[in-house]
Amino acid sequence: MTRVLALLALAVVSGCVRPPTTLRGDYPALTVSDAQRQAGVGERVRWGGELVGTTPDAGHTCFEVVSKALDRQARPQFGDDNSAGRFVACANGFYDPAIYASGRDVTVVGTVEPVEPGKVGGADYSFAKVQAQTVYLWPKRELVGGMSYPYGYGWGYPGWGWGGGLGWGWGWGFPYRGGGGYFIGRTVRPGHR
Repeated sequence: MTRVLALLALAVVSGCVRPPTTLRGDYPALTVSDAQRQAGVGERVRWGGELVGTTPDAGHTCFEVVSKALDRQARPQFGDDNSAGRFVACANGFYDPAIYASGRDVTVVGTVEPVEPGKVGGADYSFAKVQAQTVYLWPKRELVGGMSYPYGYGWGYPGWGWGGGLGWGWGWGFPYRGGGGYFIGRTVRPGHR
């Protein structure tokens, strides 16, 4: 009976691991590196990564992002070893740099534009550029118990634990408190304390 419940819980959790509605869709396999070589101008892409900086201007805001591979939820994957370069995404409107702060995870959906020359430190750099229609800011990840693994499955127990949430249940997102928030029994919102 325990195995049946575990398999059922796994099936439910797997079905819940989908991108947010604004990020869903089919996108070409065009990478930031491809776009830096002037490929794919005009293509609609979904890219993500870690924010380096947010610069509001008159009528729009531009984000400098260190590109990361995306997981099944379209969230940038954890770790420093999966960067494909940097890109700039510009979106209409004002985005507060205090909220869209350095180190936060974002995923953008938009159209590739010609490369934009710039600098990283003192070095010249060719930034892939996207005119963004969607800029999705992910909740902060919080390590629990000093563990450094980004994601996984595990059984929960009372208190913070392998499931990443409170209570008993099968969880996605350990060891981050609220890293996924999918549990049988009690749901924990990302970032919930």
